[in-house]
Order: sequence, then structure tokens, then C-alpha cells
Amino acid sequence: MKQYVIDQLRESDYEKVLGLLDLKADKTGLEGIYWVNLPERLYSAVQREHVQCQPHYFAVNLDFNRIAFELLIRSRQIIRCSCIAYATPEQRDYILRFADETLERLGLLV
Repeated sequence: MKQYVIDQLRESDYEKVLGLLDLKADKTGLEGIYWVNLPERLYSAVQREHVQCQPHYFAVNLDFNRIAFELLIRSRQIIRCSCIAYATPEQRDYILRFADETLERLGLLV
């Protein structure tokens, strides 16, 4: 799995990130796993065509000492489809900006 991983979080960092993800992302049934919707303007041509598979999202996995932003764009409606793919360059840039801005907003220096 391709991911953007930030490790060596402190316990206080974990609590801050957890609070922000609770506000900005959707919780899943799994502890520490969040879904962040990808803006429709960033959908690939195939993702735009697959209206039945929308919305598309990327996952964030938060542990006590690390946070991982997956670079796989998934569908909330179906598990396997040609619209589920690794992020395009524009989508990847969005995910990296989301990650970096999250840490900056919280004042975390990693």
C-alpha cells in the first residue's frame, strides 16, 4: 500500500490529531481509521463517469505514534471497480496538502 506516513508522534500529538480528525473526517467502524472525501473536482475521468461508485475517499490511519494517509482512492459503494485506483498526481498533492495542513493547524513539528 502506498502511503504518506508521519511517525514519532507524541501522545499529546495523537490527542490533537484525533480531535481534529473527529471533526474533519468520517469515522469508520474501526478504531483509528477515518475516511476523507475527495473533492469531486479532483475525480479522475473514470471516477466522474462512475456516478454509482461515488463518493470517493482516501483513508487515514491514526495510531498512538504515527499517522498514515493512504494514497489509494476508494469508493464507499463498491469494493472492486476500475475507478478505485492509486491517486493521480493532483489527488496525491491534495492528500499531502491535507496531511501537512492538518499538522500545521495543530502546531505539530515533525
